[in-house]
Amino acid sequence: MQDELAPTRDVRRVILASSLGTVFEWYDFYLYGSLAAIISRQFFSGVNETAGFIFALLAFAAGFAVRPFGAVFFGRLGDLVGRKHTFLVTIVLMGASTFLVGVLPTYASIGIAAPVILILLRLLQGLALGGEYGGAATYVAEHAPAGKRGLYTGWIQTTATLGLFLSLLVILGCRMALGPERFDAWGWRIPFLFSVILLGISTWIRLSLDESPMFRKMKAEGKQSKAPLRESFGEWGNLRIVLLALFGLVAGQAVVWYTGQFYALFFLTQTLKVDAQAANLMVAAALVIGTPFFVIFGWLSDKVGRKPVILGGCLLAALTIFPLFRALTAAANPALAAAQSMAPVTVQADPASCAVQFNPVGTSAFTASCDIAKTALVRRGVPYRNVAATGTARVAIGDVLVESFDGAAAGADTARTRFDAELDAALSAAGYPTRAAPEDVRVGLVIAILVALVLLVTMVYGPIAAMLVELFPTRIRYTSMSLPYHIGNGWFGGFLPTTAFAIVAATGDIYAGLWYPIVIALMTAVIGAFLLPETRGVDIDAT
Repeated sequence: MQDELAPTRDVRRVILASSLGTVFEWYDFYLYGSLAAIISRQFFSGVNETAGFIFALLAFAAGFAVRPFGAVFFGRLGDLVGRKHTFLVTIVLMGASTFLVGVLPTYASIGIAAPVILILLRLLQGLALGGEYGGAATYVAEHAPAGKRGLYTGWIQTTATLGLFLSLLVILGCRMALGPERFDAWGWRIPFLFSVILLGISTWIRLSLDESPMFRKMKAEGKQSKAPLRESFGEWGNLRIVLLALFGLVAGQAVVWYTGQFYALFFLTQTLKVDAQAANLMVAAALVIGTPFFVIFGWLSDKVGRKPVILGGCLLAALTIFPLFRALTAAANPALAAAQSMAPVTVQADPASCAVQFNPVGTSAFTASCDIAKTALVRRGVPYRNVAATGTARVAIGDVLVESFDGAAAGADTARTRFDAELDAALSAAGYPTRAAPEDVRVGLVIAILVALVLLVTMVYGPIAAMLVELFPTRIRYTSMSLPYHIGNGWFGGFLPTTAFAIVAATGDIYAGLWYPIVIALMTAVIGAFLLPETRGVDIDAT
């Protein structure tokens, strides 16, 4: 098997050149996600803590929202003028936007202009990334020999994870060198500024590449598409495959990917209150262990087919996500798990008086007693259930009742002081921790659970580039495969942290947000199994 996994020298050069540039581009994109909590404090300090974090997640998601538009624009460019030239445009746009985040003044310095500019830069990053993946996957696949496309494109699939790993590594290095206080104050800018070096390396790598042989042949024969957008999405035969690729392949892959890597990190730091440095180290360790399986599952798809591996991963994820995250709670914050079991928390209130837990734009004041109670619990990371009742809302911690208050009534400040003190005392007496005690975190078990999540990611993601390339003809391949990939990963996947966090905030159940990836993964498994064709063995040069 080791010989089978080793690419030839020429293909190895193509894979290395494509992959390194793509790693650096993902590094740029994921820096923001890895630093979401600090970004929230620096650029969204004008709203409360919970709303600020969700606003930061929404700004993170903004980059994903525009990825399909970048896919359409750069996909068309790639089919018209070539894969290589498109690479150069996307890498420069991404690198410049990332560098500018590193020098952007904070909310404290320039007010509302800071988050506005930040979101604009995220939009530029998203547009660039929308043109990146389709080009890299197409470029490598069009160089790969028949029967090894899954294996060779599996190397490209490692780039997103390696980019995330590199971002975590640089962040951890800066945090350890500077200390938490200086890093939070100004050191967080260094990883963004460092990207200008990566931009130079990536640009040099991209300049060394030759154009794809299939594109050169197609161009020489005069068979290029004159209107790739119309051919891709204006003709039902191809549009049908685009839609099947989205709902029966990419959507499930995307939610499994973001659950296993990004949401797992958010869950550790925001819900389980694990120290950010420790959480990043454990996620990084899991990525190191799991990343080779992108290539292994890509190779396996060359042997047994793309569908059994990808759709099997979606189904397995749907069955195991809940138990894995429950196990993560028990391993990372056993005190929280024990307190939940021994003294469950409920909010007893009139459902009609309860609003949504958060306000992303910070324009609403939550003054109803129900909202105040829920906001206090979410801020402390305490899970709860909702129980219908009348009158002023109450928080029940085991057998202890803490009455909330009307924030719009006279004496609200005094009532808040009383409520906060009583709630903290009751939670402390019931064993609810304010953070995960480092000595109680079962590091080995946490890493093992994270590895299990990463392995699910590698199953669904390893073979997907090969399958997307094989679904579409050369003349419109870049355009056709890029749009479903970036709608799936940019919208279904990119909005997962925000959506899941919102569901948790609204319900009080720390696991409720997991229903989102489970439902989407099951949908993909069913649609893909019955409607999507198997593509292993397709002659992509003949299409």
